[in-house]
Order: sequence, then structure tokens, then C-alpha cells
Amino acid sequence: MSEALQGTALGLALLSTLFLLLATCTDCWMVNADDSLEVSHKCRGLWRECVTNMQDGVRTCDQYDSILAEHPVKIVVTRTLMITADLLAGLALATLLLGLDCITFLKEDPCVKLKMCYGAGVTLGAGSILGLTGSVWYAVDVYMERAMLVSHNIFLGVHYDFGWSCWLGMAGSTGCLVASVLLTCCLY
Repeated sequence: MSEALQGTALGLALLSTLFLLLATCTDCWMVNADDSLEVSHKCRGLWRECVTNMQDGVRTCDQYDSILAEHPVKIVVTRTLMITADLLAGLALATLLLGLDCITFLKEDPCVKLKMCYGAGVTLGAGSILGLTGSVWYAVDVYMERAMLVSHNIFLGVHYDFGWSCWLGMAGSTGCLVASVLLTCCLY
């Protein structure tokens, strides 16, 4: 039973960590949601903004000036939270791999291996909370920006919705949280 639970937690943690990494690296946190006939598809991410021409499929991206340049608070906070969540999830994944019962590392001391799995669960939980906070922070800020423009009757031609990178960050964080619960609550 313990090995099956550990395997499930490992698989979920691996997939969720991959989702978190992809969400951090990809550039579609905000996507244009204009209902008119568009000739281009616009995405904004944490690191750059991309436009894809729908007729010929040509994609051009503009990198943001510098990591150290002044950016909106939502980008800086989300970058920080997502990178920290990625690092914590990676550390938890490495610790979990070493703590699995099927790995021969510290095979003679099962108590230490159990503590390693528990520590991996706690670390994964901390990473998931940071990832969820970053993803939800960004999504709420996008929604508030859009609501403010609508309430003031300002139409800029394009308004943005949550992109697939934002949803991927939320899914990865939620998966890490579930894996954390499996490792910390159900393993004992």
C-alpha cells in the first residue's frame, strides 16, 4: 500500500512540477479575447509578448527590456513566486525520489526514508502554495484590469483573458498540493 501511494504521489508530483516549469517558461499568461475578426493572436507572458499572424502562422515575439527593468507588479510578483515554486517542487521531487521504498538509497533505515518522503511532501506543499498564489495573483490582476476598463467605458480594441500558461500554473500547483497531501497525511 505504501509503495502504491508513493508511486502515485511521485507520478503526480512529476507531472505537476513539469506543469509548473512549463507555465513559468511559456508566454501565454494573457491572451486577447476580442470577439471581432482578428488577423492576429496576441499573448502576454512573464518574459515576453508574442503576436501570431493567423493567416500565415508567422509568430513574432518582443522580449521585455530586462529582468531588472521596471515592470508591472503583477509580472514581478508572479515571476518571483513561480520561480520559487519551481525550485521548491524540484527539490521536493529529488528528495521524494531518494525517499522511495523501491530505491536502494538508505535501504537499511526505513524511518529516515519515511521522513524524507514527509519532508518532500512539506516542501511540495510550500511550492504549491507559492505557485497557486502567483497564478491566482496574476489572474485576479488581469480580471481587475479588465473590469476597471469596462467600468470606465474604455475600449482599447483588445482586451485580455487568462491564457493557457496561467491555467497550467494553477493545474500544476493544485497537483503539487494533492501530492503533498498524499505524502504528508496519507503515507503514515
